[in-house]
Amino acid sequence: QLQLVESGGGLVQPGGSLRLSCAASGRTSDYYAIAWFRQAPGKPREGVSCITKTDGITYYADSVKGRFTISRDNAKNTVYLQMNSLKPEDTAVYYCAADSLRRPYSSKWYISEGWRTTRAYDSWGRGTQVTVSS
Repeated sequence: QLQLVESGGGLVQPGGSLRLSCAASGRTSDYYAIAWFRQAPGKPREGVSCITKTDGITYYADSVKGRFTISRDNAKNTVYLQMNSLKPEDTAVYYCAADSLRRPYSSKWYISEGWRTTRAYDSWGRGTQVTVSS
């Protein structure tokens, strides 16, 4: 079984930065990609970014492109989300999730919607709160 633990959330002013971490433990050989999702009160969970374990291919939601950067350290089994130029609308609980199946990472389907489908992920962390407010 794979366990995921998020850290790094907090309160930050608009325009500020935070770096989230997602540490994997347990059966760390059992995932092919890790994604970040977020959920604001009253809104559905949405995909923010994703990175594949082997090749480091990255995907981003349009709302965070150019501001957020996802990266991985396979030796530490940790995925990071560097968030810059934060906006109040980035306020949410951020979750990381792992996909235990290999996907067609270069397909139009995966690039446009596959990576952000919550059903594709079978291990989830408990989340970390990010609040952007002055």
